[in-house]
Amino acid sequence: MTKHLISSADLGRAEVEDILETASSMHDLQRREVKKVPTLRGRTVINFFFEDSTRTRSSFEIAGKWMSADTINLSAKGSSTSKGESLRDTAMTVDAMAVDALVIRHNASGACQQVAQWVRCSVINAGDGTHEHPTQALLDAYTLRTRLGDLDGKHVVIVGDLTHSRVFRSNVITLKTLGARVTVVAPPTLMPSGIGAWSQADGFATSWDLDPVLDGESEHGPVDAVMMLRVQRERMSGGFFPTPREYTVGYGLTRDRLDRLVARNDDVLVLHPGPMNRGLEIAPEAADSPQSVVLDQVSAGVAVRMAVLYHLLAGDDTPAPTPAASPVTDGAAR
Repeated sequence: MTKHLISSADLGRAEVEDILETASSMHDLQRREVKKVPTLRGRTVINFFFEDSTRTRSSFEIAGKWMSADTINLSAKGSSTSKGESLRDTAMTVDAMAVDALVIRHNASGACQQVAQWVRCSVINAGDGTHEHPTQALLDAYTLRTRLGDLDGKHVVIVGDLTHSRVFRSNVITLKTLGARVTVVAPPTLMPSGIGAWSQADGFATSWDLDPVLDGESEHGPVDAVMMLRVQRERMSGGFFPTPREYTVGYGLTRDRLDRLVARNDDVLVLHPGPMNRGLEIAPEAADSPQSVVLDQVSAGVAVRMAVLYHLLAGDDTPAPTPAASPVTDGAAR
């Protein structure tokens, strides 16, 4: 694995599978009474978030602490950037403290790539503007593989606000890397510019009409999983759709659409990266259905981020921890 994780395109199939395999070992730790291993003892990880976050920030913090790294959270509001200091100066200041990794979420696309050019430590992209969110794509792939097995040939449909979604961009790359067939669906106003050329180059399908895709009438056939994306109203500057109700009617995973999906495939999975706008892009009945793996995604987030930190920061000769052969026993940890 490279020194940084900025884009899902940084990872080939073998590297993605290595991370997911390591995440499986890490996930076993969550079932232990004492969730602590010394794998990253002596390492320092800074979580620097310029945007609000619950799932990503908490899971990176838990991941670092469970692996015994010194984990520190910083936010823009509590840093010198609120006093006018530039991102470059702030990043270089933190790097000068000899930290080992910077986990960064920023509202500007490309910010993490820029920081990686300024610092010596590893940089992990926790979401930059409308660009990418690679660890989210990895945890989504982990969740799908846990339930569906090998993703080769599986059909995953991604629905919603594609224009403003970094999750969509990373997921398309990672799912295609693992051999899945992908269809993306959005209203014309929320379909990114230039997506036609991208879809032709990378072999995923696009559609403005959700129902035929869910009915298995698209070029990729029956659906194995549906990922609903949040309508990101905080990023919108104009009327991308007439009313919330019209969006739900055209592109929401309603109870009726879920029933039709289940009638065709009762093993179909429903994903959502969160936070959910219940009643807008996803009905409560769908979010809480037996097909929903939303909480599985949250659980997988800690394991996958532990795996990413392990691959970036642990030495090559450091084995991934397992419950059966952990350097820290439950008794010693107490």
